[in-house]
Order: sequence, then C-alpha cells, then structure tokens
Amino acid sequence: MNQENEKDIDINRILHNKLKSISTDSLEAGISKVVSDLVGEDYKCSIGNIKYTLFSGAEFNLKVELSLKSEETQL
Repeated sequence: MNQENEKDIDINRILHNKLKSISTDSLEAGISKVVSDLVGEDYKCSIGNIKYTLFSGAEFNLKVELSLKSEETQL
C-alpha cells in the first residue's frame, strides 16, 4: 500500500458521537423538510427509540407520513 493512500484514523473523532448533540426535534424537522422537498407535499416525521452506537452512529425508528396540517387550516 502506498503511503499516499494510507490515512490516519482519528480515534477521537470516531468515538465522539456528534449525533448526541442534535435534538430529536431538530432531526425530525430536518428529515421532514427533506422528504417534503423531494415529494412536493408537506410531510411530518417522528423518531423513536434512539440508540447511539459507539462509532459515531445512531439507530432509531423513523415514521414519515403526510401532514394534514395544511388541510386542517383550510377547514
């Protein structure tokens, strides 16, 4: 292996899980926005059972569904 291709692994970066600093509400809002932008309709997201992994990851249950918020305001 070339020394040019070798990369040092930053152990502190791997072990410091930055996902823990993001609130669940912020994750839900961000995912909702991305899905809404992709689909072209208002979607909402809810996250449950977050389990942070050792190597800067997370596992969680995710529910995305069409938001009825815009229809409720028309009534």
